[in-house]
Amino acid sequence: MGKRRKARELAIQVHFHLEFNPGDPKEEFDLICENFNSRDSIRPFSEKLVTGVCEKKEELDRLIIRASKNWRLDRMSLLDKCILRLAAFEILFMEDIPPKVSIDEAVEMGKKFGGKDSGSFINGVLDNIYLTLVQEGRLKEDEDGQS
Repeated sequence: MGKRRKARELAIQVHFHLEFNPGDPKEEFDLICENFNSRDSIRPFSEKLVTGVCEKKEELDRLIIRASKNWRLDRMSLLDKCILRLAAFEILFMEDIPPKVSIDEAVEMGKKFGGKDSGSFINGVLDNIYLTLVQEGRLKEDEDGQS
């Protein structure tokens, strides 16, 4: 498994932890890293994801709410919500990562850690976010024309 996938998984652990124990994201990140013996090589990317999602949480939640038809944010599983926020952050703010990669990684994490329908739910919401951002001109369409 690649470093970035491991870093994403660490970021999801931290965000899930923050849902129950709100606090300083940096302190909570360090706490999780220490308790789970996280590799030093994945920490910088993971920490960037954790702090970025925390800083942009309101904007990310608005995007998710708009894209998830018939699903209120408070009805989503906490894990799915954490994965959606992380992937939406990557899509919007990490230009060095193609949106398709962010979506695929999120779907895989949903399948691995979530419920039986998490992968397809996450895929549907993120595809909707991606297509909306392309239509609004906030993102360029992937070269292959797909998300």
